[in-house]
Amino acid sequence: MSDMTRRLFGKTAAATAALAYAGTAVPKLAFGKPKPRLLPFPRGFIWGCATAAYQIEGATEVDGRGPSIWDTFSHTQGKTNHGDTGDIADDSYHLYKEDVASLKALGVHAYRMSISWSRIFPEGKGRVNPKGIDHYKRVIDELLAHHIRPFITLFHWDLPQGLAGGWQSRDTALAFADYAAFVAKQLGDRVGHFMTTNEFTCFTDLSYGNGQFAPGLKLPPGQVNQIRHHAILAHGLGVQAIRANTPQGTAVGLAENAHVYVPVAETAEDIAATQRATRDRNAPFLTAVMEGKYIDSYLQQAGADAPKVQPGDMLAIGSPLDFVGLNIYTPDYVSADQSTKGYRVEAVPKSYPRMDQPWLLVGPECMYWGVRNVCDLWNPKGIYITENGCSCDDAVTDDGQVHDTDRIMYLRNHLTHLQRATSEGYAVKGYFHWSLLDNFEWADGYSKRFGLYHVDYQTRKRTPKLSAYWYRKLIEYNAVV
Repeated sequence: MSDMTRRLFGKTAAATAALAYAGTAVPKLAFGKPKPRLLPFPRGFIWGCATAAYQIEGATEVDGRGPSIWDTFSHTQGKTNHGDTGDIADDSYHLYKEDVASLKALGVHAYRMSISWSRIFPEGKGRVNPKGIDHYKRVIDELLAHHIRPFITLFHWDLPQGLAGGWQSRDTALAFADYAAFVAKQLGDRVGHFMTTNEFTCFTDLSYGNGQFAPGLKLPPGQVNQIRHHAILAHGLGVQAIRANTPQGTAVGLAENAHVYVPVAETAEDIAATQRATRDRNAPFLTAVMEGKYIDSYLQQAGADAPKVQPGDMLAIGSPLDFVGLNIYTPDYVSADQSTKGYRVEAVPKSYPRMDQPWLLVGPECMYWGVRNVCDLWNPKGIYITENGCSCDDAVTDDGQVHDTDRIMYLRNHLTHLQRATSEGYAVKGYFHWSLLDNFEWADGYSKRFGLYHVDYQTRKRTPKLSAYWYRKLIEYNAVV
């Protein structure tokens, strides 16, 4: 056990552990013992961590797994930072018991993980790989043995390479439904929460529109809109497939990185403008899912490029959900104006503060408004924050520790605003930190670190960061600390 691990997760009293880390002495106060100022969350609030299969598992050619488009993409010169791939990643495929132990040390209640589609169906459909599903049964059993609930995401971008046409083909949505049905039937006795897909825009717009992500295509708007439609159709068919193959009471939702809009001022006018922007700017994805239709403004803007919709598609897409998962990182600011739309999205100046990536703007109030806007517009049964976190320049010091106070700052502020949402009665049921581990961050490769645990990519050694200690205390108190 490392010094950091001993200090963060040893059996010493909380105050002693904290002061040992800080290297300070307790001042004697005339008015008694210092007490933490707590911002409590509701009783039964679920705290967890999130990961995705391709980002942590490695073992890409082990036990019958078929290739995914991310295998192909990351092995294509110039597509990822330094040519990094997910071939080994954190080797969580083999080290999953160690990762479950890390979750247990944090005290989390739940773990959001994804299934590698091509481990189950190596070609995307047809032949089943028994070793693939057996692996996930072992992982889930290990979680349950430590009283950690699995929250399963069926698709987190790693589309099987064997599916001809990828998301350009409507057949992929049908293949996804078959995959969802099989996994739900196999794991439904162990899993109480399923998510269909993760972040529509990342595996549609960023993958087929600007080429940033796999498969790296740059297609015209009409084709991208059709790909968007196939993606949300897959979600809707997946919801139906999960419900048909799991016990009654299984919760079904999705994880979506909806555009989050914050009012410049908390006035009635700006709040209304923020809601209009939320509905309008999320029209191809979350709005369509929650309303079971494409809104007029989206169709009018798309014109001849609007997606082609077959009978029954929107009924499936609008299948009722048990929860909405929101991946919330950054805000956009909105003010009311006199335009037809009734809102203006404000430009972000160069001086705006950011974390360790240009896109990762620091605006913690997005956590409150992301929840509030979705609840006020669509009144979902429940909300989970299925991702939130930040990349930091996590340097390991000479004593083997990672003093990521910048991550603690980011998390404390975001969770303060989430606590505001719960205190006002919005139906937030849980929060999943992204991520448990430093991992393969897609096109950024291994250059960006989001984990509560530092990973040495040469040895795969996991070391808890200072933020891991902070998150453990948060869970212990069920309050912002």
